[in-house]
Amino acid sequence: MAEDLKRGAVIGVLTISDRASAGAYRDESGPAIVAFLERAVRSPIAIVKRIIPDGFESVRDCLIDLADTEGCDLILTTGGTGPSPRDLTPEATQAAASRLLPGFGELMRAESLKQVPTAILSRQIAAHRGKCLIINLPGKPASIETCLRAVFPAVPYCLDLLGAARIETDPAVLISFRPKS
Repeated sequence: MAEDLKRGAVIGVLTISDRASAGAYRDESGPAIVAFLERAVRSPIAIVKRIIPDGFESVRDCLIDLADTEGCDLILTTGGTGPSPRDLTPEATQAAASRLLPGFGELMRAESLKQVPTAILSRQIAAHRGKCLIINLPGKPASIETCLRAVFPAVPYCLDLLGAARIETDPAVLISFRPKS
């Protein structure tokens, strides 16, 4: 259930990791996403956090639950976007969603390539399920920051277009774009 009961946007933060879900590894990626949201978003939000193992069904089913049952307007995933056999987050996201939004992944990879040459191995995507925007992020906190800073300026307007709850950002942290009315 959402941590903050004030009605604002409901944001799912989904960590996808076999080790973190088993308690063998402390999740640092989910908290990095939450920290970014606390800095960047100034409107009321409720955050629903989950940690699940890698795998197609586990990710697909959790995304569907977060969107349909929890009523998330935005889901930010972390992990499972590399080339290893259990990294199936993009495939599961596509199965849970109605349409892909390829510009998000393209921009995240372009910005990440400025930091590390292995960013070409990343398979992040974004899609939506109804009015819920789903964005796959990498698993490292520094890469999460890079990717969120790159794409988040477009997130509030995308949510508007999908009919989701409105998000306002703190212009001291990042300036989101909305066309002039």
